[in-house]
Amino acid sequence: MNSNQPLTRDTSTSEVLLPIREVALRTGVNAVTLRAWERRYGLIRPLRTLKGHRLYSVDQIARIHDVLGWLQRGVAVSQVKLLLQEAQQPEETLDSFWTGGLQQWLGYIEELAERPLDESFNQALALYPPETLCRYLLLPLLERLELRWNCQSATGVEQVFFLSWLRNKLGSRIAHDNRLRSGAPLLMLNLSDRVMEPGFWLSAWLANNSDCPLSLYEWPIPAENLTFAVAKLKPRAVVLYADGCVKPGYLRAMLEAVDVPLLLSGHAVSIHHDMLGSTPDIHLADNPIATLHRLQQLNLVESFSGASHV
Repeated sequence: MNSNQPLTRDTSTSEVLLPIREVALRTGVNAVTLRAWERRYGLIRPLRTLKGHRLYSVDQIARIHDVLGWLQRGVAVSQVKLLLQEAQQPEETLDSFWTGGLQQWLGYIEELAERPLDESFNQALALYPPETLCRYLLLPLLERLELRWNCQSATGVEQVFFLSWLRNKLGSRIAHDNRLRSGAPLLMLNLSDRVMEPGFWLSAWLANNSDCPLSLYEWPIPAENLTFAVAKLKPRAVVLYADGCVKPGYLRAMLEAVDVPLLLSGHAVSIHHDMLGSTPDIHLADNPIATLHRLQQLNLVESFSGASHV
Protein backbone atom coordinates (compact mmCIF):
# COMPACT_ATOMS: atom_id res chain seq x y z
CA MET A 1 0.00 0.00 0.00
CA ASN A 2 1.39 3.40 -0.90
CA SER A 3 1.62 6.13 1.72
CA ASN A 4 3.28 9.51 1.90
CA GLN A 5 3.84 9.03 5.64
CA PRO A 6 7.57 8.66 6.39
CA LEU A 7 8.80 5.53 8.14
CA THR A 8 10.92 5.65 11.30
CA ARG A 9 13.62 3.28 12.53
CA ASP A 10 14.37 2.27 16.09
CA THR A 11 18.00 3.36 16.40
CA SER A 12 18.76 0.57 18.89
CA THR A 13 17.56 -2.24 16.63
CA SER A 14 17.25 -0.67 13.13
CA GLU A 15 13.67 -1.95 13.09
CA VAL A 16 11.19 -0.04 10.93
CA LEU A 17 8.51 1.67 13.02
CA LEU A 18 5.22 2.88 11.59
CA PRO A 19 3.10 5.88 12.68
CA ILE A 20 -0.50 5.30 13.71
CA ARG A 21 -1.98 6.56 10.43
CA GLU A 22 0.04 4.04 8.43
CA VAL A 23 -0.89 1.23 10.82
CA ALA A 24 -4.58 2.16 10.47
CA LEU A 25 -4.28 1.98 6.68
CA ARG A 26 -2.50 -1.39 6.78
CA THR A 27 -4.77 -3.10 9.29
CA GLY A 28 -8.16 -1.45 8.72
CA VAL A 29 -8.38 -0.49 12.41
CA ASN A 30 -8.84 3.25 12.73
CA ALA A 31 -6.66 5.40 14.96
CA VAL A 32 -9.42 6.03 17.51
CA THR A 33 -9.86 2.28 18.01
CA LEU A 34 -6.11 1.65 18.26
CA ARG A 35 -5.82 4.28 20.97
CA ALA A 36 -8.82 2.80 22.83
CA TRP A 37 -7.28 -0.69 22.72
CA GLU A 38 -4.11 0.76 24.24
CA ARG A 39 -5.63 3.00 26.92
CA ARG A 40 -8.58 0.93 28.08
CA TYR A 41 -7.36 -2.63 27.64
CA GLY A 42 -3.57 -2.56 27.26
CA LEU A 43 -3.75 -4.66 24.11
CA ILE A 44 -1.09 -2.71 22.20
CA ARG A 45 1.92 -0.90 23.63
CA PRO A 46 3.44 1.30 20.93
CA LEU A 47 6.68 3.22 21.34
CA ARG A 48 6.58 7.02 21.56
CA THR A 49 8.58 9.79 19.95
CA LEU A 50 9.90 12.67 22.05
CA LYS A 51 6.76 14.57 21.07
CA GLY A 52 4.53 11.70 22.19
CA HIS A 53 3.56 10.34 18.75
CA ARG A 54 2.89 6.59 18.63
CA LEU A 55 5.16 4.28 16.63
CA TYR A 56 4.37 0.60 15.97
CA SER A 57 6.76 -2.26 15.32
CA VAL A 58 6.20 -5.28 13.09
CA ASP A 59 5.46 -7.39 16.20
CA GLN A 60 2.84 -4.90 17.36
CA ILE A 61 1.16 -4.94 13.98
CA ALA A 62 1.10 -8.74 14.16
CA ARG A 63 -0.54 -8.43 17.57
CA ILE A 64 -3.21 -6.15 16.08
CA HIS A 65 -3.96 -8.92 13.59
CA ASP A 66 -4.21 -11.39 16.47
CA VAL A 67 -6.70 -9.09 18.21
CA LEU A 68 -8.72 -8.86 15.02
CA GLY A 69 -8.73 -12.63 14.76
CA TRP A 70 -10.40 -12.97 18.17
CA LEU A 71 -12.86 -10.16 17.47
CA GLN A 72 -13.87 -11.82 14.21
CA ARG A 73 -14.76 -14.90 16.27
CA GLY A 74 -17.20 -12.78 18.24
CA VAL A 75 -15.08 -12.38 21.40
CA ALA A 76 -15.61 -9.21 23.48
CA VAL A 77 -12.62 -6.88 23.35
CA SER A 78 -12.38 -7.01 27.17
CA GLN A 79 -11.56 -10.75 26.95
CA VAL A 80 -8.90 -10.55 24.26
CA LYS A 81 -5.85 -9.67 26.39
CA LEU A 82 -6.19 -12.79 28.56
CA LEU A 83 -6.74 -14.95 25.48
CA LEU A 84 -3.59 -13.60 23.86
CA GLN A 85 -1.58 -14.22 27.03
CA GLU A 86 -2.83 -17.72 27.80
CA ALA A 87 -4.06 -18.97 24.41
CA GLN A 88 -7.23 -20.28 26.02
CA GLN A 89 -10.84 -20.35 25.03
CA PRO A 90 -13.05 -17.74 26.72
CA GLU A 91 -15.15 -18.96 29.63
CA GLU A 92 -18.05 -16.88 28.39
CA THR A 93 -19.69 -18.22 25.27
CA LEU A 94 -18.85 -16.22 22.17
CA ASP A 95 -22.49 -15.34 21.59
CA SER A 96 -23.29 -14.01 25.05
CA PHE A 97 -21.54 -10.64 24.76
CA TRP A 98 -23.18 -9.76 21.45
CA THR A 99 -26.52 -11.17 22.59
CA GLY A 100 -26.47 -8.73 25.50
CA GLY A 101 -25.73 -5.83 23.17
CA LEU A 102 -28.46 -6.97 20.82
CA GLN A 103 -31.05 -7.01 23.60
CA GLN A 104 -29.96 -3.57 24.72
CA TRP A 105 -30.33 -2.14 21.23
CA LEU A 106 -33.74 -3.75 20.79
CA GLY A 107 -34.83 -2.00 23.98
CA TYR A 108 -33.58 1.37 22.75
CA ILE A 109 -35.40 0.92 19.45
CA GLU A 110 -38.63 -0.15 21.13
CA GLU A 111 -38.50 3.02 23.27
CA LEU A 112 -37.52 5.21 20.27
CA ALA A 113 -34.54 6.27 22.38
CA GLU A 114 -32.23 7.98 19.90
CA ARG A 115 -29.61 9.36 22.29
CA PRO A 116 -28.66 6.07 24.04
CA LEU A 117 -28.75 4.30 20.66
CA ASP A 118 -26.40 6.92 19.28
CA GLU A 119 -24.07 6.70 22.26
CA SER A 120 -24.01 2.91 22.17
CA PHE A 121 -23.10 2.93 18.48
CA ASN A 122 -20.31 5.47 19.00
CA GLN A 123 -18.88 3.48 21.90
CA ALA A 124 -18.98 0.22 19.96
CA LEU A 125 -17.39 1.79 16.89
CA ALA A 126 -14.52 3.08 19.04
CA LEU A 127 -13.71 -0.51 20.11
CA TYR A 128 -14.61 -2.74 17.16
CA PRO A 129 -13.89 -2.65 13.43
CA PRO A 130 -16.99 -1.98 11.28
CA GLU A 131 -17.01 -5.49 9.80
CA THR A 132 -17.11 -7.03 13.28
CA LEU A 133 -19.98 -4.75 14.34
CA CYS A 134 -21.86 -5.57 11.17
CA ARG A 135 -21.38 -9.33 11.51
CA TYR A 136 -22.22 -9.74 15.19
CA LEU A 137 -24.56 -6.86 15.98
CA LEU A 138 -26.11 -4.97 13.07
CA LEU A 139 -27.04 -7.86 10.78
CA PRO A 140 -28.50 -10.04 13.60
CA LEU A 141 -30.32 -6.94 14.88
CA LEU A 142 -31.90 -6.29 11.48
CA GLU A 143 -32.92 -9.94 11.20
CA ARG A 144 -34.73 -9.74 14.55
CA LEU A 145 -36.33 -6.42 13.70
CA GLU A 146 -37.56 -7.52 10.28
CA LEU A 147 -39.19 -10.56 11.89
CA ARG A 148 -40.86 -8.35 14.48
CA TRP A 149 -41.97 -5.79 11.93
CA ASN A 150 -43.48 -8.47 9.71
CA CYS A 151 -45.43 -10.02 12.58
CA GLN A 152 -46.64 -6.92 14.41
CA SER A 153 -48.75 -4.24 12.81
CA ALA A 154 -48.00 -1.66 15.55
CA THR A 155 -44.29 -1.33 14.77
CA GLY A 156 -44.53 1.09 11.84
CA VAL A 157 -43.19 4.06 13.83
CA GLU A 158 -40.43 1.90 15.31
CA GLN A 159 -39.38 0.80 11.82
CA VAL A 160 -39.25 4.34 10.46
CA PHE A 161 -37.38 5.51 13.58
CA PHE A 162 -34.63 2.92 13.35
CA LEU A 163 -34.17 2.93 9.58
CA SER A 164 -34.08 6.74 9.57
CA TRP A 165 -31.51 6.71 12.37
CA LEU A 166 -29.37 4.10 10.58
CA ARG A 167 -29.49 5.96 7.27
CA ASN A 168 -28.61 9.30 8.87
CA LYS A 169 -25.86 7.82 11.03
CA LEU A 170 -24.10 5.92 8.26
CA GLY A 171 -24.83 8.52 5.58
CA SER A 172 -23.29 11.36 7.58
CA ARG A 173 -20.09 9.36 8.10
CA ILE A 174 -19.87 8.54 4.40
CA ALA A 175 -20.49 12.19 3.41
CA HIS A 176 -17.80 13.39 5.82
CA ASP A 177 -15.23 10.88 4.57
CA ASN A 178 -16.03 11.59 0.92
CA ARG A 179 -14.88 15.19 1.40
CA LEU A 180 -11.44 13.89 2.40
CA ARG A 181 -10.98 11.50 -0.54
CA SER A 182 -10.21 11.68 -4.21
CA GLY A 183 -9.96 9.27 -7.12
CA ALA A 184 -12.48 7.12 -8.95
CA PRO A 185 -15.56 6.47 -6.78
CA LEU A 186 -17.50 3.30 -6.24
CA LEU A 187 -20.98 3.90 -7.66
CA MET A 188 -23.71 2.17 -5.63
CA LEU A 189 -27.31 2.03 -6.82
CA ASN A 190 -30.28 0.90 -4.72
CA LEU A 191 -32.75 -1.03 -6.85
CA SER A 192 -35.33 -1.21 -4.06
CA ASP A 193 -38.31 1.14 -3.92
CA ARG A 194 -37.56 1.56 -0.20
CA VAL A 195 -35.27 4.55 0.29
CA MET A 196 -34.15 3.56 3.78
CA GLU A 197 -32.83 0.18 2.62
CA PRO A 198 -30.61 -1.05 5.48
CA GLY A 199 -28.59 -3.55 3.46
CA PHE A 200 -27.72 -0.85 0.93
CA TRP A 201 -26.48 1.48 3.65
CA LEU A 202 -24.52 -1.22 5.47
CA SER A 203 -22.83 -2.23 2.21
CA ALA A 204 -21.91 1.39 1.54
CA TRP A 205 -20.65 1.91 5.10
CA LEU A 206 -18.37 -1.13 4.94
CA ALA A 207 -16.97 -0.05 1.58
CA ASN A 208 -16.49 3.46 2.95
CA ASN A 209 -14.30 2.11 5.74
CA SER A 210 -11.95 0.75 3.09
CA ASP A 211 -10.98 4.36 2.29
CA CYS A 212 -12.93 4.37 -0.96
CA PRO A 213 -14.92 7.42 -2.20
CA LEU A 214 -18.58 6.58 -2.82
CA SER A 215 -21.37 7.88 -5.04
CA LEU A 216 -24.72 6.67 -3.71
CA TYR A 217 -27.96 6.61 -5.73
CA GLU A 218 -30.92 5.67 -3.54
CA TRP A 219 -33.51 5.01 -6.26
CA PRO A 220 -33.51 2.76 -9.35
CA ILE A 221 -32.68 4.51 -12.59
CA PRO A 222 -33.07 3.37 -16.22
CA ALA A 223 -30.03 1.77 -17.81
CA GLU A 224 -29.59 4.65 -20.26
CA ASN A 225 -29.33 7.06 -17.33
CA LEU A 226 -26.72 4.84 -15.74
CA THR A 227 -24.68 5.16 -18.93
CA PHE A 228 -24.76 8.93 -18.45
CA ALA A 229 -23.72 8.64 -14.80
CA VAL A 230 -20.85 6.27 -15.59
CA ALA A 231 -19.58 8.62 -18.31
CA LYS A 232 -19.60 11.55 -15.91
CA LEU A 233 -18.32 9.84 -12.74
CA LYS A 234 -15.91 7.32 -14.31
CA PRO A 235 -16.37 4.95 -11.36
CA ARG A 236 -14.09 2.04 -10.54
CA ALA A 237 -17.16 -0.24 -10.40
CA VAL A 238 -20.95 -0.24 -10.10
CA VAL A 239 -22.74 -2.05 -7.24
CA LEU A 240 -26.45 -2.80 -7.67
CA TYR A 241 -28.20 -3.53 -4.38
CA ALA A 242 -31.51 -5.42 -4.50
CA ASP A 243 -33.34 -7.33 -1.79
CA GLY A 244 -36.22 -8.32 -4.07
CA CYS A 245 -36.84 -9.50 -7.61
CA VAL A 246 -35.03 -7.81 -10.48
CA LYS A 247 -36.22 -8.02 -14.07
CA PRO A 248 -33.72 -10.05 -16.14
CA GLY A 249 -33.92 -7.49 -18.92
CA TYR A 250 -32.84 -4.77 -16.53
CA LEU A 251 -29.66 -6.62 -15.57
CA ARG A 252 -28.82 -7.26 -19.21
CA ALA A 253 -29.36 -3.60 -19.98
CA MET A 254 -27.13 -2.66 -17.07
CA LEU A 255 -24.36 -4.88 -18.40
CA GLU A 256 -24.61 -3.16 -21.76
CA ALA A 257 -24.67 0.27 -20.11
CA VAL A 258 -21.37 0.04 -18.25
CA ASP A 259 -17.81 -0.81 -19.15
CA VAL A 260 -16.62 -1.26 -15.55
CA PRO A 261 -17.07 -4.22 -13.18
CA LEU A 262 -20.72 -4.75 -12.18
CA LEU A 263 -21.68 -6.37 -8.88
CA LEU A 264 -25.16 -7.43 -7.75
CA SER A 265 -25.67 -7.51 -3.99
CA GLY A 266 -28.53 -8.45 -1.65
CA HIS A 267 -31.17 -11.17 -1.48
CA ALA A 268 -31.76 -10.84 -5.24
CA VAL A 269 -28.66 -13.01 -5.66
CA SER A 270 -30.45 -15.92 -3.94
CA ILE A 271 -33.78 -15.19 -5.63
CA HIS A 272 -32.25 -15.26 -9.12
CA HIS A 273 -29.57 -17.85 -8.41
CA ASP A 274 -30.33 -20.04 -11.45
CA MET A 275 -30.56 -17.13 -13.87
CA LEU A 276 -27.43 -15.42 -12.58
CA GLY A 277 -25.40 -18.58 -12.92
CA SER A 278 -25.50 -18.09 -16.68
CA THR A 279 -24.44 -14.43 -16.40
CA PRO A 280 -20.72 -14.64 -15.55
CA ASP A 281 -20.10 -10.94 -16.22
CA ILE A 282 -22.03 -9.96 -13.07
CA HIS A 283 -20.19 -10.45 -9.78
CA LEU A 284 -22.42 -11.65 -6.93
CA ALA A 285 -22.63 -11.13 -3.16
CA ASP A 286 -25.74 -11.83 -1.12
CA ASN A 287 -25.08 -9.65 1.96
CA PRO A 288 -23.11 -6.52 2.95
CA ILE A 289 -20.08 -8.39 4.31
CA ALA A 290 -19.90 -10.63 1.23
CA THR A 291 -20.13 -7.47 -0.90
CA LEU A 292 -17.11 -5.98 0.85
CA HIS A 293 -15.11 -9.20 0.43
CA ARG A 294 -16.02 -9.46 -3.24
CA LEU A 295 -14.92 -5.88 -3.84
CA GLN A 296 -11.66 -6.63 -2.05
CA GLN A 297 -11.10 -9.77 -4.12
CA LEU A 298 -11.56 -7.70 -7.27
CA ASN A 299 -9.10 -5.09 -5.91
CA LEU A 300 -11.80 -2.43 -6.12
CA VAL A 301 -11.43 -1.42 -2.47
CA GLU A 302 -8.55 -1.89 -0.08
CA SER A 303 -8.07 -5.30 1.46
CA PHE A 304 -6.64 -5.56 4.98
CA SER A 305 -4.62 -8.64 5.87
CA GLY A 306 -6.13 -8.56 9.35
CA ALA A 307 -9.66 -9.12 8.07
CA SER A 308 -11.27 -12.52 8.30
CA HIS A 309 -13.07 -13.53 5.12
CA VAL A 310 -15.92 -15.96 5.47
